[in-house]
Amino acid sequence: MKQAKDGKITLLFTDAAHFVMGCDFLGYIYGKFRRFVKTFSGRVRYNVLGALDFCSNRVVTVTNDTYITALQVCELLAKIAADYTGRAIYVVLDNAKYQKCAAVIEKAAELGIRLVFIPPYSPNLNLVERLWRFVKARLRTRFYNDFGRFCATIDGLVASTVSANKTIVEKLISEKVQLFDDLVAVNENTFQMGSQSRII
Repeated sequence: MKQAKDGKITLLFTDAAHFVMGCDFLGYIYGKFRRFVKTFSGRVRYNVLGALDFCSNRVVTVTNDTYITALQVCELLAKIAADYTGRAIYVVLDNAKYQKCAAVIEKAAELGIRLVFIPPYSPNLNLVERLWRFVKARLRTRFYNDFGRFCATIDGLVASTVSANKTIVEKLISEKVQLFDDLVAVNENTFQMGSQSRII
């Protein structure tokens, strides 16, 4: 992060978000009588694979309404390489199989991009997760009955990180990352946390 702030490298945080139209309610209603909440009748998914620039908050994306696979990750890496030509590029991402695979690793090496895989079960280390939380919160404030409008709203919110919502996103994307120093392995897949955690 310090190297990126000093302009020595370009640092991007990458992950996919899957926005499902029709799965969220706009609120909760408590009362004696049954009430109906308007929602979309089907389930259509809009996938956004994004790479968030740590310094500028600009987001490079690849989108579709089917699935995110290694092909889309390679496509995103190619877009990143084209956008940041001549820069040392570091891309932080998780260990999803479609990201941590031979095709993606080979494509990154071909493009001169360094991949940094975060430890398993550590979404707190991937800052793009904060952006997805922001987009989902804004998306839930309205009912959508048209998939094109739903997708356009998401694209607009993602693009707004450097315009209308720049100040909000700058507060979300910071160098402060919560770390847990005293995790103790209970078994292969379970950890117990002690009393201390710290934010650096």
